[in-house]
Amino acid sequence: MTGMAIRTQGLVHIYHAEGHDVAALSGVDLDVRAGELMGLLGPSGSGKSTLMSLLAGLFRPSAGKIFVGEHEVSAASTKELDRLQATRVSLILQGAARNLLPYATPAANVRFAQQAARRTGIDLPAPEAVLEELGIPAVADRPLSRLTPGELQLVAMAVALGTRPGLVLADEPTSQLDHGARDLVLERLEEINRTHGTTVVLVTHDPHVAAFLPRTVTIRDGRIGGEGRSGEEYAVVTADGFLPLPGHVRDDLPPGTLVRFHPVDGHYELVPEREGVEDE
Repeated sequence: MTGMAIRTQGLVHIYHAEGHDVAALSGVDLDVRAGELMGLLGPSGSGKSTLMSLLAGLFRPSAGKIFVGEHEVSAASTKELDRLQATRVSLILQGAARNLLPYATPAANVRFAQQAARRTGIDLPAPEAVLEELGIPAVADRPLSRLTPGELQLVAMAVALGTRPGLVLADEPTSQLDHGARDLVLERLEEINRTHGTTVVLVTHDPHVAAFLPRTVTIRDGRIGGEGRSGEEYAVVTADGFLPLPGHVRDDLPPGTLVRFHPVDGHYELVPEREGVEDE
């Protein structure tokens, strides 16, 4: 299993809703290194889920390019996308049940997910081995109805990981879990990332989950709005020179505020112009 890098260039996605065109993404430039573990943050409607769906090749962007590993996903044919999704890119939808066949056991679910990849000749582990890797070998033949929410989420992860993908995209994998199950899911994702080098990108609203991740990217209004590195928040200058302000700064600077960037000893101070106050 080899991790896959992600690169997007000027990514735009527009959809039609209630008689209007809505820009879900407005020029997203994102780079994720192969083997990285990172999170996508942002309020509802910011474009996170749209970005995940585009990275997975579920639909095509209105403009811009998407590269996953050596593949240009935004220009791939349907056949190429089918093969990529069957063998190299896995998407874990929000809500464990959406990823599972309700009438099948955990082992049967993993086996079903592996079918298309096996037809390409790829050598894959037995479903029981995948479940054991995630710490749940005992549930292999149990009905899904007898599993806890945490176990169901781990089974959903096993389904995604059974093809030994290079990229796992997980949409809110810890939502609706208690703290113990949440932490276990995060530990297992981190182990897979560390052990196999799998690139993992997950969407989350949970501050605890965000703090666990070595890198986070915040989406605001369809753009990259900031990055977090080891607990520090940074603004990100986009390719067109756009500089989104962190949320706490935006609260202090209402729309229309004039701001100067004042160079001081090799760095810049952000100096807002206050109405009625003259420069010294």
